[in-house]
This record gives sequence, structure tokens and C-alpha cells, in this order.
Amino acid sequence: MKYILMFCISCMFDKTSIYRKSLGSVLTTVLYQDMDWDQFDMNPKVIAAVKKANIKSVKEILNLSGADLQRLTKLSSMDVQCLLKTVSGTLRKSCVLTALQLYQDKDHCTSQHQKLSLGCSVLDSLLRGGIPVVGITELAGESSAGKTQISLQLCLSVQYPYEYGGLESGAVYICTEDVFPNKRLQQLIDQQHTFRADVPFDVIQKIKFGNSVFIEHAADLDTFYNCIAKRITLLLSRGMVRLVVIDSMAALFRCEFGAKDSVMKARYLQTFGAKLHNLSSRFRTPILCINQMFFLLPC
Repeated sequence: MKYILMFCISCMFDKTSIYRKSLGSVLTTVLYQDMDWDQFDMNPKVIAAVKKANIKSVKEILNLSGADLQRLTKLSSMDVQCLLKTVSGTLRKSCVLTALQLYQDKDHCTSQHQKLSLGCSVLDSLLRGGIPVVGITELAGESSAGKTQISLQLCLSVQYPYEYGGLESGAVYICTEDVFPNKRLQQLIDQQHTFRADVPFDVIQKIKFGNSVFIEHAADLDTFYNCIAKRITLLLSRGMVRLVVIDSMAALFRCEFGAKDSVMKARYLQTFGAKLHNLSSRFRTPILCINQMFFLLPC
């Protein structure tokens, strides 16, 4: 079978890239969380103006220009510069790590290099072992390229023991447009002894594959957000799943946004991306997003 696939994989292969990603995780947390402005070393007048303007996070301040901050807070140019300098200094303090701290964080480094096998030696070799355990992976391709087949195989691969490339846990499959392909999943389960010849037959027999694949349906953005914020988080916190598959992410945005809604669309995408990345980092769970590629031919 010919696969036309594009993998956009968030993974790291050296200490420097691990360092950058660890900083990115901290930056995301600091940027989006509500701040207690009284703890900042600033003029009380500046703090009062920020509160009155209903500015709650560092992200809101950094997204505004100096002139916009002046109009919003009614502060002088000098006060606004002081505010920006203080906020920037807070970010630097929150994300700087020494080489010794990074080296001693052995568990974190291991999780960055750990991979979930796809159950196919050819694809695993191309991806240096599989998809990253920590991060978001996008699987994109034309219709009928095999995207769903790979995602279903991953739902089974995650249940294998660690020594066979699995994570010894289940998977949750979120459908956003089509019904879940139960028949195809059962066909894959029945053929595991053939596809995974590297795994002893008795090991495969002991795994109850069908009992550890959880299915969710989300046809709109609100339902999808509630799904990942509540039900998926609960499954992850209980250790019932170690893989989240979203089929597909783009379908949610195609239905609810037009060509003129690019700004709002970007904000929603950023919010969902941050939430998913947080879940992946917190529970060391790979997130797989499936998207279909379209080609627009010139008239």
C-alpha cells in the first residue's frame, strides 16, 4: 500500500532541544496563568491601574503595544515601560535553568527520548523508534492514505509491554466527524499475532485490546473542549490511557469558521494546542492529531 503521509513531530534529539522545550513548557504556564499583581515589585499606582484595566495574565500585557497599554491603563509612558520591564524579568527568572539542573532532571530527559512504537518496523525506523511520548504529533495525508489505519494500530501498540514498544495502558479515540471504525479495529485485533511477529504469542493472548480503547465523539468546539478538559483528563489521571487520538482536529474548525474568522480561529487553535500540550507533558502521554490534506488546483 502506498502511503502519502506527512509527519509533523514535536520531538527532541539532543540536550539543546530538550532545554528549549522545557523552557517552552514553563513559558506557557507563566504566560497563561492568572497573576497576583500585588507580588510584583512595582509602584502601587501601576498595580492598581493594571487591576482596573482587568488585565489578568502576562500574555495579555505582552500582546499589547506600549501605546495600547497607555490607553488601557491611563499610565504614563515611563510607567508602562517599567511594567513591561518587570513582566519580562519575571519570565526570565521563571525559565532559566542551569546545565546541572537540566542534567539532574534525568526522568524528564528520558521521557523526551522515549517513543511509542507504531508496530511497524519500517515506520519505526523512519521515526527513530516511533512517535514521541511527550508532545503533539500530526499525521496528515490525502484521503485513503492510511491515516486511520495507523492511528488504530497505535491504539493497540500502546497496550503492549514496554519491552515491545508499548506503554502498558489504553487509548482514547476522539471522533469529530465520522463514526468510529469498530470493524477495522476488530480486524486489526484479530491479526495482531501476524502483524506483531516480534511479540510472543502468549503475551498477545493476555492483552484484552478491545477493553482498553475508549471512544469519544465531539462534533463542535465546545463539546471537544469539555471532552479534553474533563473526561480525557480523568482517564489520564487514573492511568487508564496513555495515548490520545483526535480524528480530526481540522474538521472542527472547517465547520465553525469561515474565511473571515482567521483571528478567532487562531485563538481557538492556540487554546486547544496549549491544553493538549499541557496534558501530554503532565501525564507523559503522546497526542496524535489526524488531518486530511486538500490540494487546490488553479483554474
